[in-house]
Amino acid sequence: MTVNFVQADHRETAAIAHTTTELRESSNMIITRELQLRTQGHTTIEDITDRVQAVVAESGLAAGIVTIFCPGSTAGLTTLEYEDGVVADLRRVFDEITPPERAYQHHLRWGDDNGSAHVRAALIGPSLVVPFAAGRLALGTWQQIVFLDFDTSPRTRRLVVQVMGE
Repeated sequence: MTVNFVQADHRETAAIAHTTTELRESSNMIITRELQLRTQGHTTIEDITDRVQAVVAESGLAAGIVTIFCPGSTAGLTTLEYEDGVVADLRRVFDEITPPERAYQHHLRWGDDNGSAHVRAALIGPSLVVPFAAGRLALGTWQQIVFLDFDTSPRTRRLVVQVMGE
């Protein structure tokens, strides 16, 4: 068994180099990569399907699962039909259930302005698992993987993509 790893700073803003982890036991393998995204915040919704598919293809694995994880507490991952109407509808629903102008206890405690971002991220969740077969993500015809950044300012985000399979 061979394991290579890089210890990463836990803070969201840490600058992390391209990290690779490989674990080989029999025909099973685990490969970890990182993607970086530059976002505008304020419920930025970005289709990352092609980038995740590229990591799966690069792995050379035929079948397994890919986990995408966002370190941080103001962003999330999900799937949806990535088209203007659905994106606008999702933003509207977030504004209805977690309006940015609401008085959040987080603002009082820390002097921040991103309480709604933390609540939205908690509702969506920080990770997503997608199976793949024959080297292709097993997504529906109109289903894409999207990253949502709810914070209140532009940021550079990092996503951990871990491919497990054979």
